[in-house]
Amino acid sequence: MEVRTAKETLPLALDIRAVGDSILAAQRDSGEIPWCGGEKTDPWDMVESIMGLSITGHHQAARKGFFWLRDQQLENGAWYASYKNGLPDDRTQDTNMTAYIAVGLFHDWRLHQDREFLVSCWPMLEKAMGFILDMQAPEGEIWWARSPEGKIDPMCLLTGSSAIFMSLKCACALAAILDQKRPQWQTALTRLGHAIRHRRHVFNVSKSRYSMDWFYPVLCGALSGAEAQRRMEKYWKKFMVEGMGVRCVSDQPWVTMAETSELVLALAAMGNPGQARIVFNWILDRRYEDGSFWCGFTFPDMVIWPEDKLTWTNAVVLMAADALYGITSAGDLFDHGFWAKNPYGVVTDDF
Repeated sequence: MEVRTAKETLPLALDIRAVGDSILAAQRDSGEIPWCGGEKTDPWDMVESIMGLSITGHHQAARKGFFWLRDQQLENGAWYASYKNGLPDDRTQDTNMTAYIAVGLFHDWRLHQDREFLVSCWPMLEKAMGFILDMQAPEGEIWWARSPEGKIDPMCLLTGSSAIFMSLKCACALAAILDQKRPQWQTALTRLGHAIRHRRHVFNVSKSRYSMDWFYPVLCGALSGAEAQRRMEKYWKKFMVEGMGVRCVSDQPWVTMAETSELVLALAAMGNPGQARIVFNWILDRRYEDGSFWCGFTFPDMVIWPEDKLTWTNAVVLMAADALYGITSAGDLFDHGFWAKNPYGVVTDDF
């Protein structure tokens, strides 16, 4: 396994090889990557785990993960919301979980520039984006899911739609790389960005308790510049526990490594790496003896909860480290400045 030398010295507390190995240890021979042990697998978190494997040089294991997802894809382009031991568990077809394959594939491209692999995955990507476009509301937001019976659930989630915004950016970039003209993807991206920025009332307000609803519009790049700064400042005290990290839910005394690392990604993406490093340093000692990270902890009693070593939590810690320290060539995946340079002709501006 080879890992590129970081552009800046990694914190001594962060053993990226150990973190990557913890994800690898959970992967099954089939390529499936569950949350941990005998827990469920969901497509979104599995893509994130694949990205963690890639960052730490586990190239073949990452590819096995992509192939497992390809084999599980439904004819309409979706995936089920969760699987257990390789079999469907929750048969809801979730738009957010379906779309994120685009981010994983673009991340792989940034690392390896492997056109042959990308071509082989193009049908999977195209089918997934077809499902997403079919689930876009007339005003641009994305409906949450289809039920197991095939009925559309018209609820719209700000976190999910924000993640889909990032997915559509990556899908449009991949189409440009392969010289595939998909103007309908660009149109869907533009309309979705408009909804996130100007139609906030259509999104389910009950989810505003969750910190992801706070920073995902910034992480994905739908909000940038002054808009991003205003949003960060507006809800900082609601979710941030100074010296500890980010609450998962605003009214619960529970800090999680995943949400904290994703906030670090958002801060770095909007051009504030100094503050991002400060927050990242708060969680570096929240880890087990094998180097993998806790899922979260309660405060002020400082109880680790849950005690599971979650693959996707460790993956996003690696992604945050990559954004801050340039472990790989894909460390700027979420960076607003990277997308503003428009290297693939993706338009993220409003109408």
